[in-house]
Amino acid sequence: MSSNKKYWKSVEELENSSIVEALRNNEFVEEIPTDEFLGNAEALSTSGTSRRDFLKYVGFSTAAVTLAACEGPVHKSIPYVLQPEQIIPGVADYYATTVFDGFDFANLLVKTREGRPIKIENNTIAGAKFSANARIHASILGLYDSGRLKEPKVDGKNSSWSAVDLKIKSSLAEAKTKGGQVVLLTNTLASPSTEKLIAEFIAKTPNAKHVVYDAVSSSEALDAFEAVYGQRALVDYDFSKANLIVSVGADFLGDWQGGGYDAGYAKGRIPHQGKMSRHFQFESNMTLSGAAADKRVPMTIADQKQALVQIYNIVVGASIPVTLEGNLKNEVVKAAQQLKANKTKGVLVSGIEDKNAQLLVLAINQELNSEAFTTAGARNIRKGSNAAVAQLIKDLNAGSVHTLIMSGVNPVYTLADSEAFVSGLKKVENSVAFSLKEDETASIVKIAAPVPHYLESWGDVEITKGTYSLTQPTIRPIFNTKQFQDVLLSLNGTAGTFYDYLKANSVAFTAGSSWNKVLHDGIYVTESVALAGGAIDASAAANALSKSKSNGEYELVLYTKTGLGDGQHANNPWLQEFPDPITRVSWDNYVTVSKVDAKKLGLSNEIVANGGLNGSYATITTADGIKLEKVPVIVQPGQAVGTVGLALGYGRKASLKEEMQVGLNAYALYKGFNGIQSVSIAKAAGEHEFACVQGQKTLMGRGDIIKETTLDVFNKESAEHWNEKPMVSLDHQEVQASTVDLWESFDRTTGHHFNLSIDLNACTGCGACVIACHAENNVPVVGKAEVRRSRDMHWLRIDRYYSSESTFEGDNKRKEGIAGLSSSLSTFNEMENPGENPQVAFQPVMCQHCNHAPCETVCPVAATSHGRQGQNHMAYNRCVGTRYCANNCPYKVRRFNWFLYNKNSEFDYHMNDDLGRMVLNPDVNVRSRGVMEKCSFCIQSTQAVILQAKREGRVVAKDEFNNACACSAACSSGAMVFGDVNDKESEVAKLAESERAYHLLEHVGTKPNVFYHVKVRNT
Repeated sequence: MSSNKKYWKSVEELENSSIVEALRNNEFVEEIPTDEFLGNAEALSTSGTSRRDFLKYVGFSTAAVTLAACEGPVHKSIPYVLQPEQIIPGVADYYATTVFDGFDFANLLVKTREGRPIKIENNTIAGAKFSANARIHASILGLYDSGRLKEPKVDGKNSSWSAVDLKIKSSLAEAKTKGGQVVLLTNTLASPSTEKLIAEFIAKTPNAKHVVYDAVSSSEALDAFEAVYGQRALVDYDFSKANLIVSVGADFLGDWQGGGYDAGYAKGRIPHQGKMSRHFQFESNMTLSGAAADKRVPMTIADQKQALVQIYNIVVGASIPVTLEGNLKNEVVKAAQQLKANKTKGVLVSGIEDKNAQLLVLAINQELNSEAFTTAGARNIRKGSNAAVAQLIKDLNAGSVHTLIMSGVNPVYTLADSEAFVSGLKKVENSVAFSLKEDETASIVKIAAPVPHYLESWGDVEITKGTYSLTQPTIRPIFNTKQFQDVLLSLNGTAGTFYDYLKANSVAFTAGSSWNKVLHDGIYVTESVALAGGAIDASAAANALSKSKSNGEYELVLYTKTGLGDGQHANNPWLQEFPDPITRVSWDNYVTVSKVDAKKLGLSNEIVANGGLNGSYATITTADGIKLEKVPVIVQPGQAVGTVGLALGYGRKASLKEEMQVGLNAYALYKGFNGIQSVSIAKAAGEHEFACVQGQKTLMGRGDIIKETTLDVFNKESAEHWNEKPMVSLDHQEVQASTVDLWESFDRTTGHHFNLSIDLNACTGCGACVIACHAENNVPVVGKAEVRRSRDMHWLRIDRYYSSESTFEGDNKRKEGIAGLSSSLSTFNEMENPGENPQVAFQPVMCQHCNHAPCETVCPVAATSHGRQGQNHMAYNRCVGTRYCANNCPYKVRRFNWFLYNKNSEFDYHMNDDLGRMVLNPDVNVRSRGVMEKCSFCIQSTQAVILQAKREGRVVAKDEFNNACACSAACSSGAMVFGDVNDKESEVAKLAESERAYHLLEHVGTKPNVFYHVKVRNT
């Protein structure tokens, strides 16, 4: 007989205690099944401990919280009624595709689970040479963005595609009758099929024209290339063929010409048979390329133009007057002489947006007959025209444009004179925006047409001439979207879908192969013939450049950050929280100022009592009076005196979550598509709070953390000299630290034993590995406030260090010269400050998976332990969050889950809504609060490789494990190599035997399974 008695959970509940109410409303929102163990009186009466004693001695409130903390909710899965033949639950499928969004591009493999894409990986098939950067790895999150435009809108109200189609067709007919212009305004498409569709549209609509607009312009370089080679494209470079690289203002390891040069660059930077390439960098802002250079010279843009003329003079034997002085001229002359001496093995690149500068670059490389300079595979990734966009704005305001159809652009946000564009837009009879989101432009047009994400789309791309790539959908459209191309087909009166059109059109580019083969591979490569260059009036260009001089008080250099790029991904929390490789600041853009100029202007940065970084505000005013107020300031080592830097891509508001509405819109200063503006700067009131993940800027002479040497020493001296092994005392005898064991070791030669190799020469700090790790391991985003409290959750960080002297070797010598306590205190205090033009080093650091791990010995509940395969494991269900392991870790790579980041409105990022959580990897559990988490060497992926080989009855193939670890698979430069060190034929086993190999903090005796390679500089 059932009991009808009322059971109270605690005495406090009888008294209506506030504690009970708090427990009801805490983060453990799932109902605890109390009836299962308290509602059954019969079961309780037969138990050894009565309910009364249980409540008396333990207290139900405490028990409830403990149960909720330790037991995750059980969700029952629903199996397929009819399982799709292609899908096996628990087994990933991969689809080859290509992305090009008008700014970024890459050849990809998309990992899907049960029909949903969860991760971006690099396509490594022959010919697929463009790898994903951090933004492309993070772009998968944009597929599941709840802020996407979900259905068509007409005049701000939800509508249908049939209504949109009818309205556009009637508008085109009306424009033809009235003689008004029809303008298609798109980003660079690089799609042969789409360009053909547009050509057919213009042929059918004679009053129509196509204007190509790139938010971050390369128009001057395009104009120069077109003038010489007759095509609107950009030169492609193969830096692996260069012994000497001279860059004047080109961040080719960043976003210059779309990036993608790091793989070729890294091949020449790893010392092989005593040789490696040499790299000179002349620039204003500190960039990734400048950080990697052997010799970096900071200079203003005006001086960079003079430097180009000086290089031209020396290489071709001209005598154009140059106004460079002192050390700057000496360094430029040295670089130019070496460039001339290297002849075909030398290459010059420049990022100066000036047609004359780009003409000089073409002329100098032609004179050198540079092997790294190729026109055979010219890049089609930028085709915008500044002049055409300027004319469009004039036509809009003149009222001559009847219908404006936009795709892939957001001019209301990205145009400096957006007010002129908006006023002209109001005079247009019909305006249409095809967009992923209801952004700044789509929110004010008459028709907002939602387009699918690239992972839901069909398409083709010709990134470089001779490489034809296909884009294929990896999931059915989530929302009521339609491709721009399908609408164009309808407007052209062409039957069928864009898929049909694409398949038919691809035949012209894939002769000798089949549609299915190209679709499977993702790419088809044909031989491309080098373009015959025309005559260049280089002398006239050099004379024009030689007249360059600085105007105004400061030169503002606008650039794109590694995280946000041109701003398309502003609603992506992975990228917002991604620390900038140089400044290590996330969730912000800021003006970078040299130490000299900061002192003059009274600007400063300081680390405050809570460990956070604070900085001054500044007001930036352009020569024509445009102001940007309250811009946060970062005092940047290496910034050229007289210049300041500011990143584009921030300050967006429309269709963004409130948490993502950060920074200031620097496009407002991008007048005339010129990234260089004359400005004045003044200190403003207030202090800005930064979210900076690295307060320690210099190594302070700790040369055992980042070991480095010069190529000369590397070739002449033995490894004992430049890769000195740390010594410790054992029985009063000095012995190598690696020979001493603090713990009893066991045999590791049986089975697999995983190691990760990191080559400091090849690492460019790009951060693709950081985002790939986020995607693979369900790493949460915590927001600016938590990052500021040093609670970021990145499993992998990339430490960036500056030298205090002009070189790291200088730091080491200064440290060795310390004598006495007072000297030590004063010298180390001074060495905390970076030099004005420091050397820079990047070092990726993750859990080192120590064979003698200090974290394992202090865990009171054995939550962290060592596996036979060399991995340091974390049993989340055992962890009670004492954080002893984090305190005992010398590498500081463990992260504590301070809060529940999943399904928590306090952390309103992708893990707080059902759509965003679709990106989560089902092979990795989502951690609850109160546990430690850290790199696992992607154990779920290594086991998948082992099980696959076992299922197929074979041994694991050589280097098959390299793609199992997310960071090594994402590393396009080859800096990270993962594998089984017990397989002596594997690449990682060979790298482990290299003379350059060393372990981080080897003297501690932890015996890590991650090892680094001594950095060699060709100075």
